[in-house]
Amino acid sequence: MLRANNLHGFNAVTASGASMADSTGGTTYESGGYKYHKFTSGGTFTPGATGTVEVLIVAGGGGGGAAYTGGGGGAGEVAYVAAYSVTEASGVSVTVGSGGAGAPTTTSPGTSGQNSVFGTVTAKGGGGGGSTSSVSGVTGGSGGGKHAEGAGSSGSTSSGGGTATTRYLNAGGGSVNSTTTAAGGGGAGAAGTSGNGDGGAGTNAFSAWATATSSGDGGYFAGGGGGSRETTPVGAGGAGGGGNSGASSNGQAATANTGGGGGGGGRNSGSGGPFSGGNGGSGIVIVRYAI
Repeated sequence: MLRANNLHGFNAVTASGASMADSTGGTTYESGGYKYHKFTSGGTFTPGATGTVEVLIVAGGGGGGAAYTGGGGGAGEVAYVAAYSVTEASGVSVTVGSGGAGAPTTTSPGTSGQNSVFGTVTAKGGGGGGSTSSVSGVTGGSGGGKHAEGAGSSGSTSSGGGTATTRYLNAGGGSVNSTTTAAGGGGAGAAGTSGNGDGGAGTNAFSAWATATSSGDGGYFAGGGGGSRETTPVGAGGAGGGGNSGASSNGQAATANTGGGGGGGGRNSGSGGPFSGGNGGSGIVIVRYAI
């Protein structure tokens, strides 16, 4: 007997009675009338039927800059596809980007995060945070923040490839010609700040996905890393796993599988350093469809 078509169009039916609910790949969850497939590392999504699925793709976040006051790493780009066409039993390749390494010295910025990919759609890794007056934040999914004494612009945004319904990415904060406060990295929901070094907030547009799959950071994905300050408090990482900046210490690493940017290394007491940036957080890919 054929199974009934799902009213949302996600659950195509074949003569054999195959259903999208028979799809495999990743860790699966069921919540609120949807089935979710969560990938925290690379793999393959194999559809149980021909139809369309929703896809959330979060790239790896950039590493924080190294300095006395290092810029925060930019968050990974968040790409959402409302109706990705799939074919029964034809696997779709999934890549989950790693977070970028924090800068170990002041001669280079933090390393950009790696891209996350679902089939033909790519979310671009976040840019690394700036490390010195001559090393800017890096262009990425969301840009890395500027080192405190830099005169140039912050890291700008650069989107991934393929067709996505919505993309979330923002620039890192720019220079304020200050020797005491570096800029925060851009987040998926807001740009990094220059005045207090806070990383840009991530997006909570997918809080239901986060709750259903026990992922994200309080319902947010992809927060920017905090830029370091020479006075308290430290530059805070943006909601969505962004790492805080260092306080006479290395920057804090972003939370894994959130796409958050790493915090900038920095001194909080006016002495010591330079300090290394924190590593960016790895990304995540989630597929869902109605059941």
